[in-house]
Amino acid sequence: MQAVKVTELRNNLPAYLNRVKKGEELLVTSRGKVIARLAPVEDARLSAREQLTRLRGTCRLGDVVAPIAEKWEAVT
Repeated sequence: MQAVKVTELRNNLPAYLNRVKKGEELLVTSRGKVIARLAPVEDARLSAREQLTRLRGTCRLGDVVAPIAEKWEAVT
């Protein structure tokens, strides 16, 4: 993550926004202190799909329809 001064950001805003659009994160500094972080917007659907893909290898699918030997009560 690169740090950029406010004045540098202001003078070259389109170039920095293109970098963020491509996926890079930037820290904005003023007088040597970080005041903001610019990050690309996360696509919630894509993120959920990627998470399901990661979990695919760790899950196992069993028979969820067949009755089990234990009796149980549903509380309403």
